[in-house]
Amino acid sequence: MEGEFVQLRDSLLEWLQQQGFQLVEGRLVPPPLHDKDTIRLFHAAQRQAKLQQLKAWIEAHENQLLPYFANGSEVEPEHLYPRLELVDTPQKASLFRYASLTWSVPVSNGYGRRMRFLVFDESNGKLIGLLALGDPVYNLRVRDDWIGWGVKQKNERLWHVMNAYVLGAVPPYNFLLGGKLIALLATSEEVRERFSERYAGQASVLGQRVREPHLVLITATSALGRSSLYNRLVWNGRRVFFSVGFTQGWGHFHFDDGLFDQLKAFLRAQGDREVERYAYGQGPNWRFRVVRRGLSALGLRGDWLRHGIRREVYVAPLAVNAREFLRGEAEQPIYYAGTVAEIFAYFRERWLLPRALRDTRYLAFRREDLQLSRVVQTDILLESS
Repeated sequence: MEGEFVQLRDSLLEWLQQQGFQLVEGRLVPPPLHDKDTIRLFHAAQRQAKLQQLKAWIEAHENQLLPYFANGSEVEPEHLYPRLELVDTPQKASLFRYASLTWSVPVSNGYGRRMRFLVFDESNGKLIGLLALGDPVYNLRVRDDWIGWGVKQKNERLWHVMNAYVLGAVPPYNFLLGGKLIALLATSEEVRERFSERYAGQASVLGQRVREPHLVLITATSALGRSSLYNRLVWNGRRVFFSVGFTQGWGHFHFDDGLFDQLKAFLRAQGDREVERYAYGQGPNWRFRVVRRGLSALGLRGDWLRHGIRREVYVAPLAVNAREFLRGEAEQPIYYAGTVAEIFAYFRERWLLPRALRDTRYLAFRREDLQLSRVVQTDILLESS
């Protein structure tokens, strides 16, 4: 056991040092993260590890999935029209997974309730981007302060909030501000209706009550500090997303899945049952607790959970009285109107067509540039050189 203890400690330190952390008198000091490029570089080791772990899966599925991505020459902005499709088949799940792996910042798998969407361009059948809504983090002070929540109110009404844990466009649609389109579509009537259909008649775990499902608030957190995607995002003169503050730079993402599994196994061997206590509403919080307890059991400081990235937190109220409803002061939400068709008509004139005329970089994109198998092979060559 002593050998495993030392080996796990050494593995943790080696992995964190690869990401730029420094150990100073037992305290883990995050790397300087001044801009988006340095934050992307900070995530590079984590992304590489994830791609290496999925190398066999990528090679088995890539040829089948890559044709869903458009060449720039296949995109005609004046004919573009979005179609939301719920991920409800293994093929769609594979496409969602592959597309999310192309992003420079590894994405979460989500926790608890999950609704995942693929957004296609009806004009050519190609993928525009991804949207995934999942259970919100239970402890998020800036969100709770914005709503005006107490603990009892939150326990009763958190069920009506979802977090956009994946949201963005893939190339070449990202050149055409496709990310803004998907952020707007997240607030559409169609997404709300899907939520109501899926969770009608289900009991919430917090409170164990069956209630009518009302999606009234979507939260989103920027991956790279401040966000240019959500800022100044309006629809018909109404601000859609509001910045409510920043996280404090603590979390567990810098402990990748492999290390997390090792920490769980170590705690089990120590007789710690925290690893078995996952419950709804505590996905990220449970993982945070497991890492913290694992660090403590290894004689390491809890501040190793501080990664230093202060992420901007946004909220998108879907109802005029969203805050009042979430505080229990209103019985029914008064929803904003907005179908996919109406939202896209606005986006098309406000952003899409002007951008297509001003920035033609999308035309040069080739889907082969996305090939993950190339990235994995490049990483292997770099490691062996």
